Amino acid sequence: MIAADFASPVVHESWGQRVVFGSGTARQDVADAVAGLGAGRVLVIAADRERALAEDICTDVPVVAYFGGVRPHVPADAARAVRAAAREHTADLLLSVGGGSTTGTAKAAALTTGLPILAVPTTYAGSEATPVWGLTEDGHKRTGVDPKVLPRVVVYDATLMLSLPVRLSVTSGLNALAHCVDAWWAPRRNPISSALAVEGARSLATSLPRIVADGQDVAARRDMLFGTYLGAVAFAGAGSGLHHKVCHVLGGAYDLEHAALHSVVLPHVVGLNLPAAPEAARHLAAALDVRTDPFGALLTLYASLEPPGSLAELGLAEEELDRAAGLVMAAQVSDSNPRQVTRGEMRELLGRACRGDTPVPVPLTALRTEEHSDA
Repeated sequence: MIAADFASPVVHESWGQRVVFGSGTARQDVADAVAGLGAGRVLVIAADRERALAEDICTDVPVVAYFGGVRPHVPADAARAVRAAAREHTADLLLSVGGGSTTGTAKAAALTTGLPILAVPTTYAGSEATPVWGLTEDGHKRTGVDPKVLPRVVVYDATLMLSLPVRLSVTSGLNALAHCVDAWWAPRRNPISSALAVEGARSLATSLPRIVADGQDVAARRDMLFGTYLGAVAFAGAGSGLHHKVCHVLGGAYDLEHAALHSVVLPHVVGLNLPAAPEAARHLAAALDVRTDPFGALLTLYASLEPPGSLAELGLAEEELDRAAGLVMAAQVSDSNPRQVTRGEMRELLGRACRGDTPVPVPLTALRTEEHSDA
C-alpha cells in the first residue's frame, strides 16, 4: 500500500466519464450507451482492418457512415478528412472502434466540432481515458489537453482483445505501463495520481506474462484493461512526463510504430530518471512487488515479454540521432523531471535505445558546463 503525503496542499484534477467493463457484451453495451447519449446519427471511426468488427458491434446503432482513414499519429490531412465526414453526414456522435490511432482520429474531429465520443478500445493504448489530443504535420507532433476530446463513454470488452497478436499485446501493454511510470514524475503528479498509477502498473505487470503464456486468457485480458484504464486516468491527472515527450517527438518526426516505440524507450528513460527519483523508485517497487532494485525487476519483466529491442528495429537510422536529440530538447523537458537532462545525456539515451543496448541506471553526475545551454 502506498502512503499518501497530504502535509502540503494537493490538487488532483479528474475528468467526468462513464466506463463500462464487460466480456462479450460490447454490442449491447454500445447500443445502450448510444441510446443513453440520445444520439441518432452516428459516425463510426474504424480502420479498414477493423471494419467488420465495428459493423458487428454497431448492429443496433443508427450509423450514418463509416470513416476508415485512420493513420498513426493522426496526420493533419486525416484530421481534416474526419472533420469533413462528420459535417457531411451531420453526425451527432463519434463512435471509435480500435486502438489509440482510431481514438485519436475521433478526438481530432471532436476538437473542432465539439461532438461527443463513444470509444470502444481494441488495444491497451489508454487514449480513451485521457483528454489529450495529438496531431502531426510536417514531421512535428503537437499535443494538447481539452475536455472536448475526452470520450463521454468507454466500453471495454475483454473478448475484443483475444485476436490481438501477442507482440502487439506486449507493446500496447507496455505503452499502458508507460502511462503509469510517467505519472510518477509528471508536472501535476500527486498522491492520488501516483496511487492510481501503482495499482495500474501492478495489474499490467502481473497480466502481461499471462497473456504471453496464453493469448486467449480472458481474465488476463480483463485485468489488462483495468490496469490500462487506471494508468490512463493517472496520466490524465498528472500530465505528460519525459518518456512521452521523447516518444511524441520521435513518433511525429520519424513516423515510428507507436506502441513499439513506447516499449523500447521506457526502460531507458526509467534508467535515466530513477537514480534521481526515490519516490518513483518506491512506487515502481510496490507495483512490481519487490523490496529492492525495482529497475532490475522492470528489466526482468521485459526479458519475460521479449518486446522489440531497439529503435533501429523500428526504422530510426543512427545518423538521425543528433537531430533527434535536438528535437527532443527543443520540445522542452518539464521542470518536474527529477533530473536536469542535458542534450548529451539525451543523445546517449537515444543511442542506447537505437542500438538496443541493455538499459542501465544512469548515475547522477555533475553537468558539464558546456551542456547547460542545451538543457
